[in-house]
Amino acid sequence: MNRTIPLLVSLSTLLIFACSDAKKTDEAAAADVAATAAVEETVEVNDVEIIPREMIFGNPTYSSVQISPNGSMISYLAPLDGVMNIWVAPVDDLSSAKAITSDTGRGIRGYGWVSGMERLVYVQDKGGDENFLLYGVDPATGEETLYTPFENTRVIFMASDEDIPGKQIIGINNRDPRWHDVYELDIESGELTLVYENTENFGGFSFDNDLAMRFGQKATNAGGMEYYRKTFDGWELFMEVPPEDLYTTGLSGFSKDNNTLYVRHSRERDTSALFAMDLVTGEETLIAQSDKADVGGTWRDLDTGQPYVYTVTYDKTRYFALDERGEEILNKLNERFDGNASRMSTTADGSKWIVLSSKSNQVATYYIWDRESDTFTELFAVRPELQDKQLALMTPEFITSRDGLTLVSYLTLPVGADTDGDGRPEQPLPMVLNVHGGPWARDSYGYRSTPQWLANRGYAVLQVNFRGSTGFGKSFVNAGDLEWGLKMHDDLLDAVDWAVGQNITTSDKVAIMGGSYGGYATLAGLTFTPEKFACGVDIVGPSNLVTLLNSVPPYWESFRRVLETRVGDPNTEEGMAILESASPLNRVDAITKPLLIGQGANDPRVKQAESDQIVDAMQERDIPVTYALFPDEGHGFARPENRLAFFGVTEGFLATCLGGRTEPLGDDLTGSSLTVPVGADYIEGLTEALEGFEAEERG
Repeated sequence: MNRTIPLLVSLSTLLIFACSDAKKTDEAAAADVAATAAVEETVEVNDVEIIPREMIFGNPTYSSVQISPNGSMISYLAPLDGVMNIWVAPVDDLSSAKAITSDTGRGIRGYGWVSGMERLVYVQDKGGDENFLLYGVDPATGEETLYTPFENTRVIFMASDEDIPGKQIIGINNRDPRWHDVYELDIESGELTLVYENTENFGGFSFDNDLAMRFGQKATNAGGMEYYRKTFDGWELFMEVPPEDLYTTGLSGFSKDNNTLYVRHSRERDTSALFAMDLVTGEETLIAQSDKADVGGTWRDLDTGQPYVYTVTYDKTRYFALDERGEEILNKLNERFDGNASRMSTTADGSKWIVLSSKSNQVATYYIWDRESDTFTELFAVRPELQDKQLALMTPEFITSRDGLTLVSYLTLPVGADTDGDGRPEQPLPMVLNVHGGPWARDSYGYRSTPQWLANRGYAVLQVNFRGSTGFGKSFVNAGDLEWGLKMHDDLLDAVDWAVGQNITTSDKVAIMGGSYGGYATLAGLTFTPEKFACGVDIVGPSNLVTLLNSVPPYWESFRRVLETRVGDPNTEEGMAILESASPLNRVDAITKPLLIGQGANDPRVKQAESDQIVDAMQERDIPVTYALFPDEGHGFARPENRLAFFGVTEGFLATCLGGRTEPLGDDLTGSSLTVPVGADYIEGLTEALEGFEAEERG
């Protein structure tokens, strides 16, 4: 079966189960709350142990557990001298695990087994610049190979197949940084063979189970997409996708005989459904749909390629069977894990699965399922040190916007705050509105580090899927077009008003915090509506939408028109007016509340200049701001030392603003690259900690 390697980078980094009715989701949420309330009856918020930041934001003990294609080995990411590396062990002797990579920088975050081979590949960039190169490693010898020894190059994975072992189809943009040429990589020899020079400027390609190129896709000037079919002598238009269907349309692979194409689309409907298209006749057959949310992933038959399970994520991810086999498998998983399990990896023959069991208030744990003997064997807890800690429960909430949209949201309350189990705190709490990035992404249910940390410090945490978020159908995502700082921001304000109305918080004790688009939302909150927030934490957020669009990385060229049609077109007078009006930099004078900014110096998406320019503008006006800059990070903070440093600073910042609990900075700056060019004095104890940190570094 044609497959992709988990976490290997796709062309656009911007870019599981709906209930049949709202009553079911409400009942499920109420059951979650009631189950936890019994535990919380005699617990006071301030009596709950402060969980060290190291346990939440430090390296996990185990992550990304996978099984090799023939089932002989288990692989995972784990720290080696404090840096995440790939480890392997015989499946029947985990105690003999060994590290087979030795990265000493930001750690390895994306890797996978080569289809049909007992070899591994992984991607790595430099300091967060997102120029990912492809490496291979032999688990038996630890010998590493750099397959793409190029400068200023971003490699993307495109296709592989278990029946064609050792062959990988990859994209390389070293000829033209805007477009990826297609190569076949021979894993054994390392030989790269050019398959297609991308002079047609396609933004992506689809390959069948024989690894033959079948389709290419390119953005249109209108912000939609066109799919072209590869012919003997060129390309022919296969499918036109208008802008309104862009985020709810995509090709989803082939049947094993390559005669059927699986397609997700929302043509003549709102949510994205899964169809099987006969490539000879063009006839489509509906396979899976949901009225509440888009169809997500599928599990496929190894012999035919036909889906037998599909997922839908509305408030939570749910699995649905398409045949008796799917029902049998789901029944076994539900019986063992009570509906809280995901398939993470399988052997080539499907006889063994790696399953991850996770709840919002429990540590995620990996298991191996031997389907022949029908036995589940526990492997690893992701963070075993948290297993005896009191973790906070996340509950879905359904908030109505001022114009009638349903905003699927998530509320996390501190342990002990809700003693009667009604899903609301006994007393209003300070609250952090935690805004997701993208914005064409979404928040989802489950264990999440940031809400757990904030709830443990005494804050209510609200996460909102505002309009423009993906997964809820095309009308919802399209409702965010040209609405940065406008209706998208109104949704966040409506959620805050809802929380105040529910006595979750009070209007003077709300902070706004987020990364990427969430960072933009923070800046918009403190400039457009400063009266609504007590303070804000912006992590790699753009301050000027004009300069943001003018500085997107070259490999986003295929995505540029989508950005311009959905955010604002700088090539038109009207579009420029939208961008300038929605840019927080142009309203700096309105900032009256404390602001903390975190930035990676190597960020290729939201460049350092986005933070520099708003910090400079605030300094010119004598407006207080604290600026945390990391010279070895990109779009977010990958090194655990840097995560601990930034969230330690953030904790002190929020405590000053909202009065939550704190853990002293202690040694959390040790090993980090943190610099604070501006505003260290605004956070109690930060100047002293920096002086001690710098003295230690000099010593």
